Amino acid sequence: MTIKPLRDRIIVRRMNEEEKTKGGIIIPDSAKEKPQEGEIISVGAGKVLDDGKIMPLEVKKGDRILFGKYSGTEIKIDGEELLMMREEEVLGILEK
Repeated sequence: MTIKPLRDRIIVRRMNEEEKTKGGIIIPDSAKEKPQEGEIISVGAGKVLDDGKIMPLEVKKGDRILFGKYSGTEIKIDGEELLMMREEEVLGILEK
């Protein structure tokens, strides 16, 4: 199944968090925080402005992004946990 977000919404897959610290200590699942970094897997058409025109999104499919700890709504598609959020919740795009 695929999902196409509407308007200025995006679908994000969280990046996996490290299982160990730099010192080699293994972190149990109960102590892990959810990562605030993800990859965009789908984007909507853009934001509808007051005059009816559509402003395209700055982010695109494949971008790696940073987002706030409580951003977005968790959804489950084909057993995979994803986030749906508005583009305005994105803090920044990670570049190599």
